[in-house]
Amino acid sequence: MANSSGKITKQIACIFGRNCFMPQKSQSIGKYSTSVFPKAETTTYDEPVKERTSLPDYRFVYPEFLPDPNPEFRNKLREKLERLDMLRRRAKISIPEFYVGSILAITVADPNSPSKNNRFVGICIDRIGCGLRASCILRNIVDGHGVEIKYELYNPLLKRIEVLRLEKRLDSTLYYLRDALPQYSTFSFDMESEPRIEGAPIPINPLQVELKPRPWYARWERANLMGVKDVNSHITEKMLKQAARHEKPWEKFDLMKQYRSTIPEDEQVEIFSEVESQLKEQEVTWQNARRQSKFSRKPIKV
Repeated sequence: MANSSGKITKQIACIFGRNCFMPQKSQSIGKYSTSVFPKAETTTYDEPVKERTSLPDYRFVYPEFLPDPNPEFRNKLREKLERLDMLRRRAKISIPEFYVGSILAITVADPNSPSKNNRFVGICIDRIGCGLRASCILRNIVDGHGVEIKYELYNPLLKRIEVLRLEKRLDSTLYYLRDALPQYSTFSFDMESEPRIEGAPIPINPLQVELKPRPWYARWERANLMGVKDVNSHITEKMLKQAARHEKPWEKFDLMKQYRSTIPEDEQVEIFSEVESQLKEQEVTWQNARRQSKFSRKPIKV
């Protein structure tokens, strides 16, 4: 039986190649006893292994360069031409890094204004669209009324974008500020930009706003918001039960939904590798221009 089993193991080893062996008896090496396993032979390939390019997290800084994940609206030729137009526009105007929750001041050419310009200060409550249709919504309280303006980032009428306070919030959108107390959306038009150390991480503001009594703009109790304080204190038990029925805890495990709503990582690397060099050059030039403007003095009128 022992001879027959040995023949069978040799036949199996011949079938599956040299890398497939049965463990041999233990072999003593000095004081220690180890089980000897034959080492697998390393194979070399003629083609070099392609290393994945490690690009920064451009998908957060420049989200408008990523196309719409819906395949119905995809057109690679149009997307590439739009990226070229976006780079040409960025060479004319500085579009700085900002996120939902940052406080911006945007100046637009307005022929009906006495100064021919219109400047608005507000908090960014959302970033919408992609490509040349990318836009942001600013909100502020003016004379006791909530005012929201949607700005297209690549509009030729856009003259200047200033980031007065660069920060993030706990939620991806801040539409609930429409139902919050006015103090959370009120910002002075004379607000100056806060200094920031270059290269420092973006701070996350843990502020939780307080909502006004109902009626609301939307059913905020169903949104699982982290930036709202005591949502359940404004609703009834019936509304709580309805919110529990509308919960979808399985969505965070739905990989297909995440795949359909995002751009694959390999495609993101391919897109940003095309525009990386030009974006870096433009960023350096605009940084140098901002530094020179800080140290330059205005001429004194006599």
